[in-house]
Amino acid sequence: MKKDAKNPPLDRVDGRMKVTGGAKYFADFAIPNMAYCVIVGSDIARGTITSIDTRKAQGAPGVLGVFTHQNMPPIPGWDAPTSKQADRPPPKPDTEEKYRILSSPKILFDGQPIAMVVADTYERATYAASLVKAVYSKQTARTDLEKYKKDEITPRGGDYSRGNAKAFESAPVQLESEYTIPIEVHNPMELHGILAHWTGADKLMIYAKTQGVNSTQQAMAQAFKLEPKNIHVHTEFMGGGFGMGLRTWPQETATVAIAKKVGRPVKLVMHRSQMFTMVGHRPYTAQSIRMGADKNGKLVSIHHAATAETAKYEDFTEATVNMTKFMYDCPNVSTRYRLVRLDRSVPIWMRGPGEATGAFALESAMDEMAYKLSMDPIAFRLKNYSETDPEHNRPYSSKHLKEAYERGAEAIGWKDRKNGPGSIKEDNWLTGYGMSTGVFNAFRWEASARVVLNADGSLVVQSAVTDIGPGTGTALTMIAHNVLDIPFERIKVEYGDTSLPKAPSQGGSAIVSAVGSAVFDTCTKIKNELFELATKAGAPLAGSKVADLSIENGNVFISNSPSTKVTVTNLLKANNLPSIVQTADSKGSAELEKYSMYSFSVHFVKVKVNALTGAVRVTKAVSVADSGRIISPKTAASQMIGGVAGGIGMALTEEAIIDHRFGRFVNNNLADYHVAVHADVPAIETIFIDKPDPVINPMGAKGMGEIALIGFSAAVANAVFNATGKRIRRLPITPDKVMQQVS
Repeated sequence: MKKDAKNPPLDRVDGRMKVTGGAKYFADFAIPNMAYCVIVGSDIARGTITSIDTRKAQGAPGVLGVFTHQNMPPIPGWDAPTSKQADRPPPKPDTEEKYRILSSPKILFDGQPIAMVVADTYERATYAASLVKAVYSKQTARTDLEKYKKDEITPRGGDYSRGNAKAFESAPVQLESEYTIPIEVHNPMELHGILAHWTGADKLMIYAKTQGVNSTQQAMAQAFKLEPKNIHVHTEFMGGGFGMGLRTWPQETATVAIAKKVGRPVKLVMHRSQMFTMVGHRPYTAQSIRMGADKNGKLVSIHHAATAETAKYEDFTEATVNMTKFMYDCPNVSTRYRLVRLDRSVPIWMRGPGEATGAFALESAMDEMAYKLSMDPIAFRLKNYSETDPEHNRPYSSKHLKEAYERGAEAIGWKDRKNGPGSIKEDNWLTGYGMSTGVFNAFRWEASARVVLNADGSLVVQSAVTDIGPGTGTALTMIAHNVLDIPFERIKVEYGDTSLPKAPSQGGSAIVSAVGSAVFDTCTKIKNELFELATKAGAPLAGSKVADLSIENGNVFISNSPSTKVTVTNLLKANNLPSIVQTADSKGSAELEKYSMYSFSVHFVKVKVNALTGAVRVTKAVSVADSGRIISPKTAASQMIGGVAGGIGMALTEEAIIDHRFGRFVNNNLADYHVAVHADVPAIETIFIDKPDPVINPMGAKGMGEIALIGFSAAVANAVFNATGKRIRRLPITPDKVMQQVS
């Protein structure tokens, strides 16, 4: 693929629209005669509603309906969901509970919707919601994973092993440590919700906060037994997804049912506190690592066990221990993954799903073992570098991690690091350096695209993909430009709507690989059609071979004779073509199955720790990405910077706290749940290896969004140890933990 050296990095194509207020998010849309919905949540975490009084709410001004388990409109497809993309998967045979929103008086988690109030204004709906009163028969809620660990269950694929399971026992150098990740909540700026409008008896228009309009379309089609083509979903812009928009939540489906019942469009925008209980979270996870090595620093064995929370009504699993299976060259590896069902709402994938949790344990343990061996942490990783994938016994499609270690170490000033902790002190501040590795699967999913080349030389790229913020529209513009060499300002990308060619949900760092490939293939078809028009009988380049042609600056020309050319616009006019339209369905070939495809990152941080207060400050961060060809350098750098900001929050501030006496959050707001802010985030340097992967797709690009965060929290913890000699194994790293005598 051509790397465009003539042009500077492209600014976000939607940047001006966003900062000037032109971008419309789902809640910005208004439909005539629209009503508003407000959810009333339960005040207990487990029990039964014995009575619910909605009379005052129903009589309040402007109220169109108050819906509870006593009068919730039926949702026909909920009787027998048939797909993983349904509103929720069917309960597994061994789960203890079944959750259908507003279908039963049973309360399964704190904040569970017990009523949905609809009124002609948001203010009236909010007031009426405050008038709903419920009486409960309360039961003791099980919300503490540590207390109920003994009740763990084994999900499918919960165990993995290769080599000798007892190798650890004879390892000359041994490490046994435990690590804990608390509940973390997505908390994007944009609140979650939906606007549902029935435009006919079997036709539905939806504006939603979703990371995939096609998946929402399928979920609603199954829930209401409609043809997917009768459901139009629009989500062009999202104010942060982080994983919460990867499924259609029950309250969204209920809003659609209520909109049909009241006969008016209905908009639901959830409260900030409801974001803690109704749209998923990173699950509380307890982990342990047993690691053995010989005295020369060669790994002998690794055992990684993780126990995570899930809901009693649905088992949620993620790839917490997967990185351990292949990251390092170790002959004896075993992993164990368990779940504990609690009286909590179900978790969901979140910012580096699973791998971010597992990397904190594995990469902290690697640092601990390096210290035991008196080795530099980078040298220890290089000693156990895996040249091929030891889990699947196949080559990596590409891996340039050694170069990433080298370049990141130089940028952070790793040479100034002292291997002995607590060696660098200035005034009351201790300085430390830490590093860690991140990894995530590089996917190529199936996707489609349509591209229209107009006779005036402009280009329109179309895909249903939702851009949740990383700059997908900019990347697709770059790909189209690199194939057809049309000026950036002449390219328009249309996306986020089910009327456009199908695309996967934006998650797992796979969109540039998937949708980008479809755009590449479609633009290539247009280029080939132009070449055929230019070389047919009577055409300006007749007699030339298509293989000998090139396209640049709006001209088709003979490669070794640039002056022999014809403009694209003249080609279309000469053939009476107002436009050329091409579509392509793109997916990877069977060749991909011969390789292990991953994106890699290395995070380096420098911290200062106040010796008197225990306060930790990240003063410098360097993140290096080995993720194939970088399509859009500016937006790629933004993704890495965003990952570091999120990683600082994960490492130092973020923790959703439950009072287990009541099973309820005590900090379900942005005043008490601390996300990283500007004052917490230093200057961040991003480095890209920028070498194309020869296998995954025609651009050579691999995903980046997840690796921007995965592993970063371990780098901070390792730097804190280097500064203080105190090993913090339970996130977040708060001053009270630093001041404790941890060793």
